[in-house]
Amino acid sequence: MNTFFRGTLLLVIAAFIGECLEFFINMVLARELGEEGLGLYMAIFPSIIFVVVLASMELPISISKFVAEKDKKYHQSMLKHALRFIVIFTVIFVLVAAIVIPMIPVFDKYHPLVQWLVIILIPLISLSTIAKGYFMGSHHMGKIAFASFLKKAAQLVLLVAVFQFFEFKQDVAILIALCTLVGSEFVIFVYLITVYFIQVRHMKHGPSATMSGKSVRKHLLAVSLPTTGLRIFHAASFAIKPFLIKAALVRAGLAEPLAMVQYGKLAGVAMTIGFFPAFIAHSFLIVLIPTVSEAYSKNDLEKLHKLLKQVVMLTLLYAVPSVFVFYFYAEPLTDLFFKDSPAAGYLQLLIPYFFFHFFVMPLQAFLIGLGLVKDAFLHFVYSTFISFGLMYVLGSMAHLQMDGIIIGMNTGAVLVTFMHYLTICNKIGITSTMTSLDKRKVV
Repeated sequence: MNTFFRGTLLLVIAAFIGECLEFFINMVLARELGEEGLGLYMAIFPSIIFVVVLASMELPISISKFVAEKDKKYHQSMLKHALRFIVIFTVIFVLVAAIVIPMIPVFDKYHPLVQWLVIILIPLISLSTIAKGYFMGSHHMGKIAFASFLKKAAQLVLLVAVFQFFEFKQDVAILIALCTLVGSEFVIFVYLITVYFIQVRHMKHGPSATMSGKSVRKHLLAVSLPTTGLRIFHAASFAIKPFLIKAALVRAGLAEPLAMVQYGKLAGVAMTIGFFPAFIAHSFLIVLIPTVSEAYSKNDLEKLHKLLKQVVMLTLLYAVPSVFVFYFYAEPLTDLFFKDSPAAGYLQLLIPYFFFHFFVMPLQAFLIGLGLVKDAFLHFVYSTFISFGLMYVLGSMAHLQMDGIIIGMNTGAVLVTFMHYLTICNKIGITSTMTSLDKRKVV
């Protein structure tokens, strides 16, 4: 079994177990927080993800790409300079966050300690990026897979343990739920840093060559800055989405608390179920970035063509049966969270959104590996503006409401998928039939 399939299989198995645990996590959250509490939790979650994206600066991707493309003798020197850079960045970012986050109005509706939990997350995320990037780039996917499983397992155990023995008011319950999230990040931080330094110790016995700190920073930032820009835009749009949906529904005639409840059922129930198979797409993304980067650096057109075809076929193999299950078993699946919930209808209407999203992540990995991060960014900008425009206009219509929101979401997913795919085909010389390969060199 080659490196690509072995790494993908490990990640898929671990991610499947992790997604099963995530499913139970959201069920516990739905039961303990209630409909309104779940809506508030899901509304603050995108803002937390936004901070996480800034904290990581997408360094796992840039480090993994660097490790995959460079000879092993340079790894030790590169990692030393990368660690120094990450520590300095983390200190600066924590200080800035400690000043800025308390002033952000999004946190006003929540317990005062929530904003400090977000600040605690920053060093945990930042300092673990070097370990994640190195293990991804050197194809040690077993460690990445175990870390993914460990995070979900730790969060579920903490949630069940706390809510089993204690009862809290809504604001404190949301705080406790977020504490378990931070606790799970701490667990995987300890694991990743420990195994990373063990690996570095073994690395010292092999051949090595030095690189300048300036050269390392230049290589890392050349990838991490545009990729971070992409993730920032994605995370920002994700953070804006709850408020856009709420504003559209209120304009359509719903009361604000009811609009928040509807969003909670969309994000906390329908989206949780629909994104369940996406762990496979995410596994592809992690493995594909270093694999595509290595093939592209060697100008191996045949391998790139083969990889793209394999990824598309494998995605179809799980995407088609997944959406059939969502459509025909929507009610029993959503009843696991809330009985007689409109989330069943949301799940059925979101079939195109989920189906095309399964393709977006591996295609995005291809674009990053091919050095087309700018194209990926522009695709998301175009599709998001069109999607958000439709969501607000159609969602504001009294006869559509949430149906209009979902139409806008579906449109955005279809657009970004086709833009990604066509750009990749053009870059590596694949015709529209996707069966013949243009013999010209990649440029």
